[in-house]
Amino acid sequence: MNVNVATEGNNCRIVVEGEMTIGTAAELLRGLATPLVRCEDIEVNLAGVSEIDSAGLQLMVAAKREAVTKNKTLRFVEHSQVVLDVLDLCDLAGHFGDPLVLRSQAA
Repeated sequence: MNVNVATEGNNCRIVVEGEMTIGTAAELLRGLATPLVRCEDIEVNLAGVSEIDSAGLQLMVAAKREAVTKNKTLRFVEHSQVVLDVLDLCDLAGHFGDPLVLRSQAA
């Protein structure tokens, strides 16, 4: 998994690529920790997420909660299909308050 962070002033753009699983949770946590301290506006691009499990989902929930606690803005954007599937399965699509682009699936 790769976590790429670009900072411009008080804004951070994070791109997550690969797995968001129990095996990559520590790396993902490290990638989110500094932006949650230093930035006021944080955008996490999930287009490159190839797999997500409950650990990845828990990190999303914890990061959103931490941002709210610190009066910061955290948005998850460009959700990959696997992320959309897990959010739907767990009935959490509306929990984050982020716009979701639903993709049609072949029958």
